[in-house]
Amino acid sequence: MDMQNTDKKTRPRKAPREGEPEIPSEMLDALLRGVKDGSDLFGQDGLLQQLKRALMERMLEGEMNAHLGYAAHEHQEGGRDNHRNGHYARRVQTESGPVEVQMPRDRQGAFVPKLLPKHRRRLEGFDAMVLSLYARGMSQRDIKSMLSEHYGAEVSQELISEVTDGVLPLAEEWRKRPLDALYPIVYLDALFVHVRHEGVVQKRAVYLAIGVNTEGERSVLGLWIEAQEGAKFWLSVLTDLKNRGVTDILFVCCDGLTGFPQAVEAAFPQAVVQTCIVHVLRQALKYVSDTDKKKVVPALKAIYSADSEPAARLALDAFDAEWGAKYPVVVKMWRARWNEICPFLAYPREVRRILYTTNAIESAISQVRKYITPKGHFPNDDAVIKMVYLALTRAELKWRASRDWKVARAHFTITFEGRFPA
Repeated sequence: MDMQNTDKKTRPRKAPREGEPEIPSEMLDALLRGVKDGSDLFGQDGLLQQLKRALMERMLEGEMNAHLGYAAHEHQEGGRDNHRNGHYARRVQTESGPVEVQMPRDRQGAFVPKLLPKHRRRLEGFDAMVLSLYARGMSQRDIKSMLSEHYGAEVSQELISEVTDGVLPLAEEWRKRPLDALYPIVYLDALFVHVRHEGVVQKRAVYLAIGVNTEGERSVLGLWIEAQEGAKFWLSVLTDLKNRGVTDILFVCCDGLTGFPQAVEAAFPQAVVQTCIVHVLRQALKYVSDTDKKKVVPALKAIYSADSEPAARLALDAFDAEWGAKYPVVVKMWRARWNEICPFLAYPREVRRILYTTNAIESAISQVRKYITPKGHFPNDDAVIKMVYLALTRAELKWRASRDWKVARAHFTITFEGRFPA
């Protein structure tokens, strides 16, 4: 919104005509054409802030309709002497930053909105309300109750239905947006949700990819939904990244899913696959008795915290000598995955912290679960996409570049000369 051109005096503004989107399509087209990174979508002036502004303004227009007894552009019956009298700007604080809202006013000055009463400048919990409101897993009755309880706003079911449909086109544009050519690190993982399909609730896998760009900034590259997690579908995910402009990835950090390295090699042959050490450790401990875990964990830690790969091999041999007879499956697992476990050992400890675990994406998944768990199950895939999309956009607002990125950048420049920009 151009603040310099905002007239603080009464200024008529046309309400959206029936059937028009909340956010004008030309505005969306302009924003999406200029998207370069996550901040363009999720920053202070990004699409998420625009979405919240549009939602508040739509609700305020609904309140004005109820106050006057007729909608905008409808014929006034009975010679009513009170009618719309333009809009004025108000700056409202939300969790992710201020939002400039156009407040409707009536000629008599009698309109007092319940959503934003006079002198109110902060809406606590509005971001969470947006997430809930746009999730189809939440019934219209629940939405009405929430708006009434938290904001004293009474809105119609038609209005609720209209605004909940507004986020899906944004999510689809976001999922198809162009990406950078190079991502030094890409984290891949999946979470599971329950979706009703043809009257039966089924488990579905939501695939997520988080990329770290050459400046060390993280962003969600996309989300995909499939019946279950598998290497074959991960290949289609990686292929989609290529189709959207990604030409090179230095490291792909993932869990220990069988066939994952082969899927990565097929899409990005030069990428180094780094299996998440935390995943390998968790899987190994499934075969260890509770009485031995206090001894086994330090022995395994000696492997992945070694100063070099040769030292790590010696630690693995020592573990084999001590525990191999009792837990041969654990030793076999580490040896079979060694090529995907050891790459991070070639770097200093500051860089290892970035590579050896998928905590970056697991943290994002935990944020998503806060919103999807209470839903139980979703009515369809679109409802999942909307909820996960908005939960991720909110999580991204708090992301910062790694404090160790300068060290990592220096090593990547030398190790991947010609692939990583100097």
